Amino acid sequence: MSDVLPRLEVVRRLRPIDLVAPGDRRADAAAGGIVPLPALAPYVAATAEVRERSWLALHLAGHRIGAEVRDGSVSMTLTRGHGTRELRSRRFHRAADPTELGISLTGTHVTAWTREAGRWVARARHDLREVVDTRDEEALAGLRVELPAWGGVAGPFGQLGLRDVRFVTREDGTPLRTDGLVWLTATSAGPGFFDTAHTSVWRLDPASLDVAHSADLFFRRPDRAGVFGDHATHLVHTGDGWLVATSTWGDFEQPTTRAGRRTPAGLRVTLAETDTDVLRGTHVLDTRELPLPTDGLDSIATWDPHLVRRDGEWLVGFVSARRFFDFHPALAGGTMLADLRLLGAATDRTATEGTTLVDVDGRLVVLASDGRDSRRGQRARFPAYDRTMTDIGTLDAPYPTNLPWPTLARLDDGWLMVTFDGRPAGGKLLGYGTHGDLVVMRSV
Repeated sequence: MSDVLPRLEVVRRLRPIDLVAPGDRRADAAAGGIVPLPALAPYVAATAEVRERSWLALHLAGHRIGAEVRDGSVSMTLTRGHGTRELRSRRFHRAADPTELGISLTGTHVTAWTREAGRWVARARHDLREVVDTRDEEALAGLRVELPAWGGVAGPFGQLGLRDVRFVTREDGTPLRTDGLVWLTATSAGPGFFDTAHTSVWRLDPASLDVAHSADLFFRRPDRAGVFGDHATHLVHTGDGWLVATSTWGDFEQPTTRAGRRTPAGLRVTLAETDTDVLRGTHVLDTRELPLPTDGLDSIATWDPHLVRRDGEWLVGFVSARRFFDFHPALAGGTMLADLRLLGAATDRTATEGTTLVDVDGRLVVLASDGRDSRRGQRARFPAYDRTMTDIGTLDAPYPTNLPWPTLARLDDGWLMVTFDGRPAGGKLLGYGTHGDLVVMRSV
């Protein structure tokens, strides 16, 4: 079985980029001043027109975090009481004919932006972990934004790109459809590594292939205080509510290795249950551990959950890592999500993730993505497995850059695939993590 589905071809690429999420501007002031900007999570932004001297600031827990552009040079300031210190990127602080100034808080990172030639460019960034607890809910409720005299806009942070895309599904794995639209969860990329991103929900029109932002999801952990932008999420409609399975990337830092021993990362999968309409608005969800079996896998971390219920049994695809970054797909099953057993794992893989369960003509197929860092013969392709994780072929589809997921749905006129690539945004200051484009494919 070489090809499990008809060939897929790219039919569209999209890249929504917004510092302030559209449709949810909580401060839109024609005049300046300090105005309330209460937030459910540490993901907010503000923008204003650039004039001779322009500034913006966030006020959080007694700290003023400011961004300023003067004579084309961008800087940030941190003020507590009477003490102020200035932060400026040595290499990237010079802006070229900026038309707007922006400031964003994403997780623990504050970033100063300028809009140049129609695109947002990061000009300064600072990690606030040693300054203030940005994830504290009480502090976030008292957040304020300071706008210049001519005003500006502020609200929840949007995204630099979208990745880790999944269809929102029913329990049986079929895509949820309302009024002809299908729904997606995605990782909204922030200005930097994984801890600047968060989970978002989008509507997709299968006819026009247009997408529209609809919701943002944040999470409380069972073992840590605060609100986190965890992502790589699968949203499942159960009929009377929702299951939200996600990966705890929201505070991920690559673990260190000491004396040849690997350090566990704490990266794992959590599960939320709610009857709230999570397709719309902004929500903070309480989670519990989703215990994924890794017997015999020498596992230090798990991520990328995908859930399907068939014949009275839950099946959960996921990724298990032996070290960073050496990871492979796996499949678990059981009558209850709290009591799963390992059904199989593709332990011959070393850079394969995005485990996805798809029904192909009544047969459940497990798909994944072989990254370009995989072994020879296992690079840049979408492998397919049966329930024992035995290799049964590949998906015949173009393979974008980075590690695109095989997110597939059978719709009325054939197969639709929505995945992503590794194209960055936001300028050279930010490094890895600002990707990617949405890449849409259809079956031929």
